[in-house]
Amino acid sequence: MKEKKITIGQILILQIAIFFYSLSGVFNKMAALESFMSFEFILYFGISLAILGIYAIVWQMILKHVSLSTAYSNRPVSMIWGIIMGSLIFHEQITLPMIIGSAIIMVGVYTVVTSNG
Repeated sequence: MKEKKITIGQILILQIAIFFYSLSGVFNKMAALESFMSFEFILYFGISLAILGIYAIVWQMILKHVSLSTAYSNRPVSMIWGIIMGSLIFHEQITLPMIIGSAIIMVGVYTVVTSNG
């Protein structure tokens, strides 16, 4: 079976979807910082579930245009988004191992995306 060629626009849409997927982790952490079953906990957890639901629909639409191997190989980029958002929102420290891991992820994504074209 021939691999589907991915365009820059499809990569952009895929990365936007992955960014929103990683937002669910931010809202999960925000929920975890609240008292269990408080209004804020339920709100943040509900937002996280809504993001995941929307992401699931968008993911299926992406798979109509991008091969599964290409799309799935891009999902680890959500860890990079998590590192960035953790630093910006929760003031978490970015360490050298995180940077090295992010570089490895990017090399892997680049390798898969360019080899499928």
